[in-house]
Amino acid sequence: MNHAQEVVEQILRGEVRAAARLMRDLDDGLPGAREVLKRLYPHSGRAHIIGITGSPGVGKSTLTDRLIQYLRQEGKTVGVVAVDPTSPFSGGAILGDRIRMQRHALDEGVFIRSLATRGHFGGLTASSRAVITVLDAMGKDYILVETVGVGQDEVEIAATAYTTVVVTVPGLGDDIQAIKAGILEVADILVVNKADREGASRTYQDLMQMLELQSIRKTKSWKPRVILTQAKEDQGIEELLAGVREHQEYLGKDQGEALRAARYQRVRQEFLELVKEGVYKTLVEQLSHSGRLEEILQGILARSTDPYSASEDLMAETLGGGK
Repeated sequence: MNHAQEVVEQILRGEVRAAARLMRDLDDGLPGAREVLKRLYPHSGRAHIIGITGSPGVGKSTLTDRLIQYLRQEGKTVGVVAVDPTSPFSGGAILGDRIRMQRHALDEGVFIRSLATRGHFGGLTASSRAVITVLDAMGKDYILVETVGVGQDEVEIAATAYTTVVVTVPGLGDDIQAIKAGILEVADILVVNKADREGASRTYQDLMQMLELQSIRKTKSWKPRVILTQAKEDQGIEELLAGVREHQEYLGKDQGEALRAARYQRVRQEFLELVKEGVYKTLVEQLSHSGRLEEILQGILARSTDPYSASEDLMAETLGGGK
């Protein structure tokens, strides 16, 4: 049996050390790791992926920690991908493996992996998607993907997860921000955490009102739930989990039509992301080796061309498209 197949079999047996090693190799971009990933892919697709997003400081880690606890009490196995903003100094994840979740680290039914975003603030990189595939192939029942919600990330996490949980807190003005950021478009469940704070019921009412308006405009059959929680005090977590289950059941209705649509989005995004990454890498390498990159940059500096025309010309030349 060759090495790649051996690693595949270890991971399918749920061996933690083999999975951790593969994830490290994937992060380092080792070619052998991608071979293993190709063989693991057909074994993925069974886990239910829950995306947890929201602004910094809303208590996503504590909420994720509680969800792990409740899922484990039910005997479910859990994989966690915590996507951290990258430290500008070390290039590693600032928060490491999330201190609060450490109490689950010795539990064999839980696998926590912290990933830096590599400058793509809060977003999902190809390596985080690869980690999801590995956890899925390991046989995890649930995969929780926690990410910092900034800009495009809510949209991105929604295309990766099957159930998207958006976390907010009272008094951040997030109830108003929610409309601007298009959060309501992507949230399957809205959580108002730290619900003991002043203004919690107002935030709840505002969100409910916005959802009412949205459902009048849209004919989407799933109506997002709004749930009040106090993750630190372990309150509202059962309701949140019940909401997740309800959404899971909804996705499975009509022979899983909605789940197929969610999977389609996920596959589309992953494929296009890989194409984008591959094309960019190959093109930059070619331009650098041929000296063409330097030539173009000098031209832009001398104002004999501009970055817009130069990039359009390059695309036309490389991909054979016109301007």
